[in-house]
Amino acid sequence: MIEAEDFIDEAARSGLDFFCGVPCSFLTPLMNAVITSPATRYVGATSEGEAVAIAAGAWLAGRKTAVMFQNSGLGNAVNPLTSLNFPFRIPTLVITTWRGEPGLADEPQHELMGQITAELLATMRIPHDAFPAEKAEIGSKLEAAGRHMGEAEAPYAFILAKGSVASSKLDQPPLPVRPRAVAKGTFTGGEAPRRIEVIERITARLPQGAGVIATTGFCGRELYTAGDHERNLYVVGSMGGASAIGLGAALNSDREIIVLDGDGAALMKLGNLATIGAEAPANLTHIILDNGMHESTGGQMTVSAGVDFAAIASATGYAHAARLDRLEDLDAALDEAFTVKGPRLLHVRVSPSKVEKLGRPKVSPADVARRFRTYLTGPK
Repeated sequence: MIEAEDFIDEAARSGLDFFCGVPCSFLTPLMNAVITSPATRYVGATSEGEAVAIAAGAWLAGRKTAVMFQNSGLGNAVNPLTSLNFPFRIPTLVITTWRGEPGLADEPQHELMGQITAELLATMRIPHDAFPAEKAEIGSKLEAAGRHMGEAEAPYAFILAKGSVASSKLDQPPLPVRPRAVAKGTFTGGEAPRRIEVIERITARLPQGAGVIATTGFCGRELYTAGDHERNLYVVGSMGGASAIGLGAALNSDREIIVLDGDGAALMKLGNLATIGAEAPANLTHIILDNGMHESTGGQMTVSAGVDFAAIASATGYAHAARLDRLEDLDAALDEAFTVKGPRLLHVRVSPSKVEKLGRPKVSPADVARRFRTYLTGPK
């Protein structure tokens, strides 16, 4: 058994000080200490997949990161670990608990995952080791993890068994009560603009030095078609993760971060909005381009016709929220949003408007990630 502070101190010495996660009773001592420690930054996520995406955004802004969650939630993290961290070559330390460890009396829902946790990590090509159980092991195990993450540019995992960390107290102040934004604007019901027209207008009015993160599917490809730039991150895979990536980047950068999201993606990870509202980064603008469908997979409808994203943003603590469906209203809506300390959300209705011969980025995801990281961490 180790003291949580010893692990945190050793991790901090290696530069690893940004943690994101979802609680588990086995994690309580470590998580309490991470939340309490002045040497670490912790973000609580609504899901394990969201935690991985937030950590990816933090890495893109120059941080070394760790994610923590229960192994029964590891399945929720499989998608971003395999379709975000792998293609973009983004390292993170994964600390997963070992509920259902063979031979340990535990709840029935953990039995199968307890048997396959190590196997699942291996299937995802994530090397793993037991979480350090002795103080003397901490440095060498973190060194091995750091070496792999640096050389392979990929995640590494620790499996944390019950009783690995001594108990620690939690000192977590309550979230501040913030005034709710009044959602502005209405949908006229007229013919909505094409998404690429909206993207072109947004990129023409970006704040100086802003970074742009576009969700997977046609949105990212249209951003690329509108003009490739080192400030752009074209998300592939990890559907629903763009706003969480944007949150991680915004919390660790002084640049404005613009997220171009889709209605299907936003609905898939709607909990992201609650985390964004709670963390309240002043430099994040979340723009949901809503065409009511999963366009890149054949045009199947989403349920967004009955969803008011601006009202949801207001309810989850965004500082500004607005809705519009006319291109001529976009400039004023952007100008107003950028005057508010964020987070800000614009719900923009767009038409299903496939761009003929839409290009695909000719820069690999790994190269896109590295030039974006260089851009975010470089001088404005």
